[in-house]
Amino acid sequence: MQEIKCPKCGEVFQVDEAGYAAIVKQVRDKEFQKELAERQQQFLLDKENSVRLAQAEADNKLQDSLRAKDNTIANLYAKMKALEAKAELDKAGLNAQLASKQSEQLLAVKDAVAAKNLEIAQLKADLAAGEQALSLAVQQAVSAKEQELAQKEMQIARLEGDLKASEKEYLFKEKSLVDGYENKLKDKDEQIAYYKDFKARQSTKMIGESLEQHCSIEFNRLRATAFPRAYFEKDNDARTGSKGDFIFKDYDEEGMEFISIMFEMKNEADTTATKHKNEDFFKELDKDRKEKGCEYAVLVSLLEADNELYNSGIVDVSYRYPKMYVIRPQFFIPVITLLRNASMNSLQYKKELATIKNQNVDIAHFEADMNEFKEKFGRNYRLASEKFKKAIEEIDKTIEHLQKTKDALLSSENNLRLANNKAEDLSIKRLTRNNPTMAAKFAELQNKE
Repeated sequence: MQEIKCPKCGEVFQVDEAGYAAIVKQVRDKEFQKELAERQQQFLLDKENSVRLAQAEADNKLQDSLRAKDNTIANLYAKMKALEAKAELDKAGLNAQLASKQSEQLLAVKDAVAAKNLEIAQLKADLAAGEQALSLAVQQAVSAKEQELAQKEMQIARLEGDLKASEKEYLFKEKSLVDGYENKLKDKDEQIAYYKDFKARQSTKMIGESLEQHCSIEFNRLRATAFPRAYFEKDNDARTGSKGDFIFKDYDEEGMEFISIMFEMKNEADTTATKHKNEDFFKELDKDRKEKGCEYAVLVSLLEADNELYNSGIVDVSYRYPKMYVIRPQFFIPVITLLRNASMNSLQYKKELATIKNQNVDIAHFEADMNEFKEKFGRNYRLASEKFKKAIEEIDKTIEHLQKTKDALLSSENNLRLANNKAEDLSIKRLTRNNPTMAAKFAELQNKE
């Protein structure tokens, strides 16, 4: 479908490819007719110039030939006069000599006069032949120019016939196009009257729901062919306190989301006392878009029906709120297609950005894992270090206890050595020293032996 804006009333309407081609051909036929008229005028001018030039050339050639022939005739005439004068002189000389040689000289004079007359006749014949050749050349040149002019006249006649045929075809197409547009305007007027009557018979709620239903039907009509992987459902999530009407999302073959649009449909009856404006709903729509995580926001509106700004087509209001558009219902599918195609063009960059983000996430995970490992390793090292320290302290205590035991054992050994030495030094003599009783007993025992 193509959009055409009327230069008089400013109304924008859509035509199919055939109608658009007919309008383009209409403009092209006008340009062709204009160019054909200019070429025809230029051709006639060239034709007149060529005829004048050919006539001038033929006249110049004829004048040159006539001047040449006149010069030749004048020369021949001069020669003839000279010969006649010479003949008269010769004749006079011959008459002077005629008395002595009358018979011979008379014959010689007759021969000379005959020869001169023959030469003059030959010159006259050459002059006549030259004039005839010049006339023939002039006739041939004029005939060639006449044939060329006849061919150009035939070409002009053919072009005029084509022009008349094109004019007839253009008039027929123009009439068909006018009739077609009159029928479309009639259908449009009937449809407008129908919708006015339909809106007059609806309640406020039904008016809004009819616009939502219209957009849903328009999308579902093309869903299977144009949007096979798209998501288009009503926004029923009112947990944040408000919700839009529809959410559109589309995905690539890998299931990656590359576009999302929040739609809001607004309509009102013609008899409504308090008329709303489109900009009254911008703030709420932008809030819904952000809360639902959508990239674009589109207000499908029948409000402000007489506002030429919104009637002209897709209106970009991103100067008020980012990535927001206002459209009439007939631009519902075109705006989805436009935004979707623009997002598809940047899909490769989004994939590369997602890859980089995933890589950054992997790096972040790696850093987190490494930090977690370092933390756990540090904790384990700290616990192990504390265990080692405690074990070393216990070993030190054990060593100290063993050292004490060693010292005690060494002391016991020394005491045992001293005891052993004392035992080895023990004798009866030492036992009975200062003990007379024991000395007497041991002495008695010795005496018995």
